[in-house]
Amino acid sequence: IAAVILHLTVPGGMGGKETLARLLEIDPLVKAVVSSGYSDDPVMADFQKYGFSGVIAKPYRISELGKILHQVIMEKA
Repeated sequence: IAAVILHLTVPGGMGGKETLARLLEIDPLVKAVVSSGYSDDPVMADFQKYGFSGVIAKPYRISELGKILHQVIMEKA
C-alpha cells in the first residue's frame, strides 16, 4: 500500500486519528492523508503533529486529491 486516505470522523466507527494510531503500530512508515469537511479541526490544522503525511479538505476535486497523493507517495520516508 503506497498511502491511505482516512476520514477524520466516522459516525459509529473508528475515526482517522484512531485508525492512524493503529496503522502506525503495524507500520511506522505508513503514509496517510487525513480528509474532512471540518477544516477548523485541530488535526486538519496541524496534521503532521498527529502522524499524517498530508491533508485535504472536503469537498475536493479529483485533481486536488491526485496532487496530494503524488506529494505524499513521492516524499522520502
